[in-house]
Amino acid sequence: MMFSEVHVRKGAVQDAVLAEREALALADGMVRLAVESFSVTSNNVTYAVVGDGFGYWDFFPAPEGFGIVPMWGHARVIESRCPDIAVGERVYGYLPMASHLDVRAGKITASGFADMAEHRQPMSPIYNQYARLAADPEHDPAHEAERMIFGPLFRTGFLIAFFMKANHWFGASQLVITSASSKTALGLASAARDQSPQIKRIGLTSPSNVSFVEASGLYDQVVAYDAVGTLAAQPSVSVDFAGNAGLLGQVHKHLGDSLHYSCLVGATHIEARSTLGGGSAMPGPKPVLFFAPDHAVALFRELGPEEATRQIAAAWQGFLAAMQGSIAITRLHGLGEARRVFCDMVGGKVDPAQGIVIEP
Repeated sequence: MMFSEVHVRKGAVQDAVLAEREALALADGMVRLAVESFSVTSNNVTYAVVGDGFGYWDFFPAPEGFGIVPMWGHARVIESRCPDIAVGERVYGYLPMASHLDVRAGKITASGFADMAEHRQPMSPIYNQYARLAADPEHDPAHEAERMIFGPLFRTGFLIAFFMKANHWFGASQLVITSASSKTALGLASAARDQSPQIKRIGLTSPSNVSFVEASGLYDQVVAYDAVGTLAAQPSVSVDFAGNAGLLGQVHKHLGDSLHYSCLVGATHIEARSTLGGGSAMPGPKPVLFFAPDHAVALFRELGPEEATRQIAAAWQGFLAAMQGSIAITRLHGLGEARRVFCDMVGGKVDPAQGIVIEP
């Protein structure tokens, strides 16, 4: 049996090739998953760009100099050497851009299990969990595509809102979000609306995306990037998804002492996003990186797995209702299409109103 995979060249992530390798025999405790579907979003590009620094290349081994980009999606058990996992079961979780994945099932419950493969243990346990769909409170057969496209990004938004609320929004009355059309930003806006409706939600976006962002109904105010100077100088927190140091600098300079906390999401150009031109420090608070997996572990520890899962599932349903009909889902077949779409996204060809699902 052969596995098909997309190998991405480290350090030149626009270079991706299709490859095949022979499957190994399953050892006791192992489970073989056939990948049914996964989404490709700009989040996957981030995984590749920061792969070495954050360990994203370490989940799914590849030949020297190459890596396999992690994806979120659904898979079916086609072979099992684990008595507690049955052939035919479907799961949701972290998958390779590939046709198959072998996992060592452990920490098995009715609702999920973890991959206990030795090479995955140094990474955050959040990424090693697989939900068993038959008993998964977040699973909705009618919205599997939306979960792949939005689910992981929505969770990050939920965690940011939870973190801000736990810190009493740092005394702010408004939340300023850059790249407001991005899927994580929309998730944050939805979660903030549900958890803290008293906080005004302001979305910053490119002029071409203003209509899309307004139509989401998730923001109290939508402002084009060239109108940052119109923001009210009220006590604020900012969350930067854009990764544009110049834009973030404008927000810092305009809000000045009114900006109480500056949050960075996405790990590209962290140092550049902390300074203005010439290397001088930005006015206001020093931007702080938000690493979602660490906050997820803290959330589950604070609330307990059942309550954390319940709150996320409830918020997810609210977000789905808000985004109903706003995203056109495109289904593509074959890993060749996955390779093409990924390379397009590396090149910045991303339409916020399109969600792409690959069926290998």
